[in-house]
Order: sequence, then structure tokens, then C-alpha cells
Amino acid sequence: MDVVVVGAGPTGLMLAGELGREGIRTLLLERRPEPSQAAKAGGLAGQILQLLHYRGELLRFRAASPMADAPEPPPRFPFGGLHLDFTDLDDSPMRALLLPQPQLEALLAERATERGVDVRRGHEVIGLRQTERAVTVEVKGTDGPYEVSADYVIGCDGGRSRVRDLAGIPFPGTAFPEIERLASVTVPEGVTVLDDGSLDVDGVGGIPFGYTATERGVFACNGMGETMGVYTAEVEPTQYDDDAPMTIAELGASVKRVLGIDLPLGEPRRMTRFGYSAKQADSYRDGRVFLAGDAAHLFPSGGVAVNAGMLDAANLAWKLAGSIQGWAPPGLLDTYDAERRAAAERTLLHTRAQVALRSGHGPGGDALRTLFQELATDEQALRRLGALMAGLDVGTVPGSHPLVGTLLHDRALNVDHLDPRFAGLLSGGHPVLLDLADRADLRKVAGEWTDRVEVVSESIDERPADVVLVMPDGHIAWAAAVDEPAETAQAALREALATWAGAPPA
Repeated sequence: MDVVVVGAGPTGLMLAGELGREGIRTLLLERRPEPSQAAKAGGLAGQILQLLHYRGELLRFRAASPMADAPEPPPRFPFGGLHLDFTDLDDSPMRALLLPQPQLEALLAERATERGVDVRRGHEVIGLRQTERAVTVEVKGTDGPYEVSADYVIGCDGGRSRVRDLAGIPFPGTAFPEIERLASVTVPEGVTVLDDGSLDVDGVGGIPFGYTATERGVFACNGMGETMGVYTAEVEPTQYDDDAPMTIAELGASVKRVLGIDLPLGEPRRMTRFGYSAKQADSYRDGRVFLAGDAAHLFPSGGVAVNAGMLDAANLAWKLAGSIQGWAPPGLLDTYDAERRAAAERTLLHTRAQVALRSGHGPGGDALRTLFQELATDEQALRRLGALMAGLDVGTVPGSHPLVGTLLHDRALNVDHLDPRFAGLLSGGHPVLLDLADRADLRKVAGEWTDRVEVVSESIDERPADVVLVMPDGHIAWAAAVDEPAETAQAALREALATWAGAPPA
């Protein structure tokens, strides 16, 4: 076996599918016998949607959405007890697709099996040992214990990762003592949804749209036609089993404790209960063992974990494939830890800030949120926040072209959102030399790597660079400035290709 992936959540399924596309023999182990039906995440948001567009797969994911025609971006995104509106931006960095986690996982599982991945449910990893050449996992399977060896093992098994523990990788950080409850329910008798999303409740009066912080926790509501969203966060000593479903009675009791009212609740459409932590593994790699998704990082805010985990998977998969296929240059696998840890640090920054925003109560907390909301109406501030939330704010490489080190997206290319010319740009799973200025000299250089670098030529208005070298996960590894002389551009491109795609074939 080439790779064993542990954990069949969105990260593990994405990773397995990416590896399968490259012809890597992949085994996916999941301890639960059946897929979970808990809608822990409500959909996809941020840069993963842009990447799926470049993969040529976005339409498949959109077709699986129960609201495929919903506006993109949605009218409001939650942020630390507030809501941010990106609709006035022509090129919003933050977009979303409604796709509840059970449907998302089903689609990703289908994608993985189509690509030859062996998916085994009800198989729990109970031991792990590694040498310089291989990793062996001990598994408790449906027919008894067994062992399997592979070149690499990837722990995508969540915040309580068994793989991380077995590898001895520390997971420092903070576990917040709050229990969060989130539900979408039908609007019951006695409740009226007003045009601004607020609620009018018989015998209670108006409940404003958005978040309300009290001394006992945080409550939020959002009316949307025939449904309403309800959220509570409160400090609780109770330990809940992740597999135990939340009930309407439990949610109602929480609303009563936090807000002090009996809120009528209709039939549940989506219900989930979770806790928040701010943690990051000391390393995403120990020898031949890697971590991705929640096993590597936990964020104290919703709407970011799936995006981050699937981007982890996309980053790691092509580097593993290159190492297994023998063309990866020295140090390529080490860039996974460097790049994705840096991205997680930025996500931890804004999600920790959201904790501070949403938890403040009384006049001080209200004033902080009011001022922040005012600042967030400024275009520059809104773009900065959107880039953070989308996972785009991953930094540049000092001393190089401004695009290098960033992720490819519409704004980087100065094109309309989801420009059809770039649909499927990264579908081959290889680095792509994107020629925007008909640079035959640079295409000739890339031709030396013809077996592993694809060359694509397009003409766009106001090009940001003459040529861009894009990795399969959307990272920009190199760029030639507009009208850069051939003598400098050719040498720099050859060095970049050797760094990211190995030595050219003999």
C-alpha cells in the first residue's frame, strides 16, 4: 500500500480522492461503521470553492447542494457575534455553497471510490509503528485485528486524533468551556419572521436578528422565510458524546438558560452540538506520519474548519504523489508543514479574535461590536477580513513577485469570478505554467519538464504577471513580472521548476 488515510471526514475523503486521481494506492480507514448523519458543517466556504473551480469539479459540488441557485456570496456571514456583508464588493473574497456535511461526505466518498480508493468503515486504528522505509498500522477491523504497511500514514481523524497520539505529536492550545448549539427549524405558530430577519414572538415581543450576549452566554437567531436559525453558547460542565444527537427539548432548555425566555421551536431541519478549541499540533509531520484537518488544528469559530482541512488535503496530496512516484525534489514534503501551519496561524488569529468579540457582554462588549461593525463597512477592512475568513491570507514571499506564496484566485488574475477560461486549469493534478503574455521562451523552458508540468496559455486584460507557475493546490510558486527580460526570467523559472518539480527528465 502507498498511503493509509485515517478518518473519513471531509479532509480524509478529499485527500484520498486526490491521491486516487494520481494513481496512488490508497486505503481509507474509518472507525465508525456508517457515515455520520450529523450536519456538523453546513457547507463549503472560502478558497476551497475557487480550487474546485480550477479542478473542474465545482459544478458537481454545486449540483449536490439543496440550494444550488442561492446567491454567492450569501447576504451575510457571521463573524464574532456580528454579520459581515460582502455583497457590495464586485469580487468578494468570501463565498459559500450550502452543502450539509452528510451530503458533502457522500459526494467526496463517491469521488474517492471512483478513483480506486479502498474505503473501509468500522475499521479502527489501535497501534502504529514506523521505520525509515515504512509505517505499519494495527487495525481492529470488522473481522478481527490485522496490520497494514504503507509508505505514509495520514491522520485525518479529528481533534481527538488517535494517529496524532500514537505518533507522540503534542497538541497545545486552549479548550473553551462552552457548548455551542446550532439548529435550523421550521417557524412554529406564535413566531413571525420579520423582513430584517428578526423574530416577533407571541407573549415575548421582538427578538433582534443576530447575536445577543448575556451574562449566561450568547444567543443568536436569523429568520429566513419558513425556517429560522437558532444558536446558543453557554458554559456547561456536561460532557456530551459526539455521536449523541441533540434534541429540540435540549435546544429549548439552552435558550431558556441563556436568554431567559421560552422560545417556540418548530420541526428540526439541521441540528448540531459542538465545542470550540484553539489548538495547533507542534508539527504536522513525524517521519512518515502526517496530520491534516482537525487532527492538525482546531479553530474556535464555525465556517472555517472544512475549508482549511480540504485545503490541507490538496496541498499534501500532490507532494505525497511526487514522493511516491520518485520525482519529488528534496524537501518538497517539508513544505506541507511550513505552508499549512502558516495558513492555520492566520485562521487562529481571526477565530480567536471572534471569541473576544462574541463573548463580551454589557456596555463594553456592545460598544466593541458596534465599533467593529462600523469599521467592517470600509472596503479595505472588509477585504482584509474576507481574505482571512476565506483562507486566502497566507502571505507572500519577501523579495519576489507579489503573487508568489499566495493562492490563485479571481482577484489575483484580475478576472471575473469563476471565469470559465480557468475552469479545469488544475484538473490534471500537475503544476501548471500559466502563460498570460505569449512567452514562447518560458514555455520552452517548461517543456523540459513536459512529463510533470502542464503549459496553458490565456490572454487576459490587465495581466498581473507575464507567466505564473501554479502548484496543483493553487499555490503560486513563481511569477515573471510583466515584460520581464528573457535572460532573468528563464533562469528564475528553471530554478523554480527544479525546486518544485524536481530535476527535468534525462
